[in-house]
Amino acid sequence: MVVDLTVAATPGYFASMGAEAAYLRRRAQRLGPSAADYTREDTLASLSMGVLSLLAPMVMPKLLKPFVPGRGKLGKALLATAVGSVAVTTVADAVARRAERSGDLPPTGRRDRRRTARLARQVASAGGVAAIVTGGVAVTTALQTFVTPTRMWRRRWGRDLGTGPLALVGATFAWDFIYYWNHRFMHESRYMWAIHVVHHSSQRYNLSTALRQPVADAFGTFLPYSVLCLLGFRPEVIASARGINLLYQYWIHTDTIRRLGAAEDVLNTPSHHRVHHGMNQQYLDRNHGSILIVWDKMFGTFEPERDPVVYGLTKNIGTYNPARIATHEHADMLRDVARSTTWRDRLSFVVRSPGWAYDRHKERDLSPAGVG
Repeated sequence: MVVDLTVAATPGYFASMGAEAAYLRRRAQRLGPSAADYTREDTLASLSMGVLSLLAPMVMPKLLKPFVPGRGKLGKALLATAVGSVAVTTVADAVARRAERSGDLPPTGRRDRRRTARLARQVASAGGVAAIVTGGVAVTTALQTFVTPTRMWRRRWGRDLGTGPLALVGATFAWDFIYYWNHRFMHESRYMWAIHVVHHSSQRYNLSTALRQPVADAFGTFLPYSVLCLLGFRPEVIASARGINLLYQYWIHTDTIRRLGAAEDVLNTPSHHRVHHGMNQQYLDRNHGSILIVWDKMFGTFEPERDPVVYGLTKNIGTYNPARIATHEHADMLRDVARSTTWRDRLSFVVRSPGWAYDRHKERDLSPAGVG
């Protein structure tokens, strides 16, 4: 068995958070409070999400296994529901559009048409949400089932690279490259942002923020790290590379380290990652790297830390409730789907960027309550 380095490091998390909190208290006495300071409510929310993120991978696969298309006993029912929902919604859209064109009908006829249109829109609203949810579950469960490390290892193209230090180094940097694209995708597509937004939901920035992790990865479509098996990296080596990358990311969630000299040119550092957590306009969707910052520099997403960073979301949720933290963007996304009247809008609210959704809200003049 491979030891999960991120779990084994738990005592170190608490020790380092305690040391950081003590330092920040002394700094606040000298310089005043800052967004890096620990507060009871925020820290407990982050720790709660950290615990839930450890439990979710144990629970979600068991809950979703019966729904895997082609594998689970309910897979066919899930696909049938998705296809049926698409059909019903499409018909309801057509009925509503036709009924809304009342033309020169007499008042009684117009009332009947309005009633028909209202009913059709209600059917389309429910059907659209059902189609998105069931279709999404079908796609994500199928993808995760067919790209498991075991399956990919059996189909490897290259020779077995073994478990030596060179294999571990290679896997670590290959994992880092894949992570960059997955992380970037989580910021650029709303259904992926709905998973990742948990990590950005705090308006504070300290080591506890690193533990505020998502719980809904099962509903994402990630570039699978198991593709490294095709190149000859063993699954256990990839698991160790994952642990190294995630442990590295822990310590950069701090305001107590300012700059690291020449290392800033190559490595992801606390300064670079503070930018990533900023809601300042120039900092949005920047610095996605894990260990290396060179990917951001190569692919045009790098931004240095210049102005003071304001942490949080462009529209903060104002709660420490773990359930709300974990689900708020999914709920808002599905609410937008329910309010949409075309398939183009429904799909766009799911797959396009969060920024597109906010712009579309303005166009449709939606209330703030409907904004994710």
